[in-house]
Amino acid sequence: MTAAPRALRYGLVTSALVLTVCAVLAVLAGTAFASATSVLGAATERTFGTVTAVDGDAVTLTWIPTGGIERSDPVELAGPPPPVGTRTEVAYSSSGPPLIPGAAVLAGADRALGTLVLAGLVAVLVVAVGTWQVLSRGRALAQPPRTLDVGRVRIRSGLTGRSWLETATVPPRWIPLHFDPALPVLPSPASVRLRGDPLRHRYVAAEIDGRLVPPSGPVRSSEPRGHRTDNPARPDATAVARASAYAPLRRQLLADLPLTAPAPLVAALWTVVDGGGAGTWLATTALLAALALFVAAVRGTDPT
Repeated sequence: MTAAPRALRYGLVTSALVLTVCAVLAVLAGTAFASATSVLGAATERTFGTVTAVDGDAVTLTWIPTGGIERSDPVELAGPPPPVGTRTEVAYSSSGPPLIPGAAVLAGADRALGTLVLAGLVAVLVVAVGTWQVLSRGRALAQPPRTLDVGRVRIRSGLTGRSWLETATVPPRWIPLHFDPALPVLPSPASVRLRGDPLRHRYVAAEIDGRLVPPSGPVRSSEPRGHRTDNPARPDATAVARASAYAPLRRQLLADLPLTAPAPLVAALWTVVDGGGAGTWLATTALLAALALFVAAVRGTDPT
């Protein structure tokens, strides 16, 4: 008897996807941050200059290096340029370009550092959630078995559906389970061996057709909201064929893809707020989409 390797494999696939995106972002951001800090680290000299012209997001800076002659250099900015005639502090080096407050190099360094921190936090969070899932579900699978009459129901809410076992106890309880091909063809009602007591334990697993199916969340004392579909008392042969078709993980992935639809829009809003460009939008979209699939795996979506 196996402890639902399908749920574990899908969780590992989605976790690996998020961690891969985080690793790519960390490498790109780390490279950009190192390049920016090398420029900033070299700009140890200080003086003052005056903005003498504005051209879009760039200004022409007129300034005099210490002990040198007057120079005019373009400086690219990350935000709105100051008006002509503004006097500003200048940081410079003997070989690098002059820098003023709001320079694109400074904003790029801040953005790269923020991306590094974000990628690290997301990676730590995914590993922590995955570890908690394995430990808590493992404890549920190790609980002593008991047999109860239950009915399998599929409840759809929004873009996702989940499988539940509704107990015949008084009062009834609803047990969320990760998807298993045995669930759509389970007669309702049916006597099922449960690992744990739904009236006492927070997490309860089930044994169906010789397989352990782990819980996808805590037991509920109230019926979950959403569109409800009950299993028939005698599933036919077509139900068995349909359930088998949804067994591969790729079908689960395809069923969860609609959850990634908001990612490009949210990423676009963040790009506008952050002041980034196409790279920021692509990176944010990839991270949000991967996180959406990971959350779907944690919640135990039902691909049927």
